[in-house]
Order: sequence, then C-alpha cells, then structure tokens
Amino acid sequence: MARSSFSAVRKESLSDSVYRQLADKILRGELPPGEPLPAERELSEALGVNRGAVREAIKRLQQARLVAVRQGGNSVVLDYLAEAGLELLPSLLVDGKGQLDIGVARSIMAMRSALAPDIAAAAARKGGVALADTLDALLDSMRRDAGQLGALQEHALAFWRRLVEHGGNIAFRLAFNSMTQTYVPIRNALAPVLQGELRDLENFAGIAAAVRRGDAEAAQRHGRLHVEIGRRALEQALSTVEAGGLRPS
Repeated sequence: MARSSFSAVRKESLSDSVYRQLADKILRGELPPGEPLPAERELSEALGVNRGAVREAIKRLQQARLVAVRQGGNSVVLDYLAEAGLELLPSLLVDGKGQLDIGVARSIMAMRSALAPDIAAAAARKGGVALADTLDALLDSMRRDAGQLGALQEHALAFWRRLVEHGGNIAFRLAFNSMTQTYVPIRNALAPVLQGELRDLENFAGIAAAVRRGDAEAAQRHGRLHVEIGRRALEQALSTVEAGGLRPS
C-alpha cells in the first residue's frame, strides 16, 4: 500500500488517531471486505507512529467488528454491515474529514422516531410516581432555562435518559446510549435546528403527566408528537444541505 494513501497523525492520542483513520477507510470502502490490512510495520511507517499505537488501534478495530484476525495473525477487513453494531454510528455519520453522510443522518432520524414513543410508553408502564417527580423537576429546569438552548439540550437528554432507565428495556438503553454518543459531538450544530423540539414543553409535560398516571398510550402519543417536531426540522435542514445551500461541519 502506498505511503501517500495515509496521512501522518498528530503525536497525541496516537492509537485513537490511527483507529479513526483506518476505520474511516473501512467505512468509506477504501479498504473493502476481505482485504487484509497492511502489516503493523508497514502501517507504522505509513502513518508515522510507533507499532504499539498501530497494535492498539487494530485491537479496537477488532472490538468494533471492522476487522478479524485470521490464521497466521493477519487482520482482514470485515463487512461492517453484516458484522458491526450501533457503536459505529458516530463514525458513519461524520467521516474523518468532517463530512456529513446525509443517508446515515436520515437513518438515525428514522430510528429515533421509531424508538422514542415506545421508550416513553415503557417508562409510563414501569416508572411510577418517583420517576414522574424527577421529570417534573426537569420540566421546572426547562422552564427556567427556556432561553438557553445549551441548557435545554442538557435537560432534554436527562429527561430521555430517565425515561429509558426506568423503562426496563435493555435494548432501548443500549440503543439510546449509541444515539447519544452520536448526538453529543455535534449537538452545538444541531441546537438551532432542534430548538422547536427543545422548547416543546407541552409534550414534555404530557409525557411526565402520562408517566404519573401510568398511561402508556398517552406517553407514546406525546413522545411521537415531540420527536416529529425535530424530525421535520432535521429533514428540512438535510434537504437544504442536499440542495447545496448549507455546508455541514
């Protein structure tokens, strides 16, 4: 493999930098499924880092199911669509050059819209008065910080985290964790787009009240109405990006 096909990495967090560069090449198809990774020494020379950093990065690629070690110790690229999990969403959404993948963004929107109503319903079935009190306290914080988008984001994340924690569904919790890890690095850019959803105190309050009553159907309805506000705003923003009117960062 030509040395010029890689970029030298900075001297801090070497294994992280190597991992991100290799993962990006796998996810973008530059290293296709079935292709062996270059040897550690070759990667070390091409990337300008020590072999320990390369070795650690390859271990992380294995953990992410992006590569597998075959007989003889060689690492071979896997088909991530058949092997990997939701932990790859952040890398798929924004590549190593900071470019947004609009198709992945829409996929995440669809999963978010599908999961949120059921997360709210599950919390209403199992959460009880104690959870409702916590949600009401978060609502008070939202009202107090209504003019601060950053604070509203924190309160909204806490609100949904409490719902998913009390719903008793491990799959929902793990999916929520993966989506949160995808969202947090780009939340500053998303805040203006999602401001309508963040300020949607009516449906936040509707979910909290439904949890207090144990009304799963009402919680589901308010959850659906709530995330639909964000879905429409995000779709409009993505359509603008596609039309060339906005450069994602």
